Amino acid sequence: MNPSSLFKRELTRGRRKKPAGANGGSFGRAKELVGLKVGASHVAAAVVANNGGPHLVKAAREQLPTGVVTGGEVREPEALATALDAFFRKHDLPRRNVRLGVGSNRIGVRIFERPGVDDPQQLANAIRFRAHEALPIPIEEAMLDYHLVDDLEGPGRVLLAVTYRDLIDRFMLACAEAKLQLVGIDLEAFALLRALARPSSDPAERRDAALVAVSIGHDRTAIAVSDGRLCEFVRVLDWGGETLTGAIEEALGVEHAQGEAIKHSLSLLPTSSSSEAETDSKAHDAVRRKLESLARELVSSLEFYQAQPTALPIAEVMLTGGTSEIPGLDDELQRLTGVRVRIADPFTRVAGGRDAFGDGAPGALTVPIGLGIEDR
Repeated sequence: MNPSSLFKRELTRGRRKKPAGANGGSFGRAKELVGLKVGASHVAAAVVANNGGPHLVKAAREQLPTGVVTGGEVREPEALATALDAFFRKHDLPRRNVRLGVGSNRIGVRIFERPGVDDPQQLANAIRFRAHEALPIPIEEAMLDYHLVDDLEGPGRVLLAVTYRDLIDRFMLACAEAKLQLVGIDLEAFALLRALARPSSDPAERRDAALVAVSIGHDRTAIAVSDGRLCEFVRVLDWGGETLTGAIEEALGVEHAQGEAIKHSLSLLPTSSSSEAETDSKAHDAVRRKLESLARELVSSLEFYQAQPTALPIAEVMLTGGTSEIPGLDDELQRLTGVRVRIADPFTRVAGGRDAFGDGAPGALTVPIGLGIEDR
């Protein structure tokens, strides 16, 4: 379904120049991994022991200053380094064996038939040539990696991820300055799928229906679809909890802090009350209108996926992320899309579960947990 870590190949190339101060170390398998997700509003980490099955040892989440990370990209590397250093120190998190998640609409993911060559160098060159179809950027500005998937029939497939090198470099620089030792960089969408279902290694095994996961964060929504072995579709939307806050601010004429407070107190669940306060009614209407735009994007994405020749039926959408904590949001999206929507359990694959996290928004831990899981 998804490789343990992408962009590892590029990070370990001999000609790859590391940012100043970058830590060395092996990029091999580790029994204990620290999954690290850096969003626009929070940084979250999950320490997962992978010896004998994933076990959540510790998890933590803290707010991040506004503007440090936007749209899944680092805007202020020095400020991020300072925040990461303080975060790891406060929660006594290991600084070795850290796997970082990235998610941006400047990352392209494609699946194509494996080129008919056996020589590793020729294969790599053929795949790099195909990378321009995923994201047409100059090769010197690109960072790419790929995962080979065996099929029961045919030559197999290639899962390719390509992005701009500067996007990765800024994250690596911040992590190096915070003295974090990266063992890999993975796509948040792949980690999302990894956290919610164990992938199959059997080329003949396919699910009866596609695994669809949607994570709604502060300023981004990640959509990932898998056939049980391979992530077949990824899309990152510029839509998140901040979109709802902005709608509330505009509808009520309030400042950002008050809009945030109203959003966090909001419930979309049916109420037995015959009347609502005018403020609550306006906030509900504003949020529901914005959810219509998310539903349209989600339906459009699922229709695009189902137009592919290898697509599976869609039975449900698993919803997670910090914004998914709004009561009734899943029911509202189900009503708008016509597809069953349920809140995903971020602790599906790990022992330890909530005991390692305590209070907070568990949906925000799904990606860090997935980053910490090492599937063999």
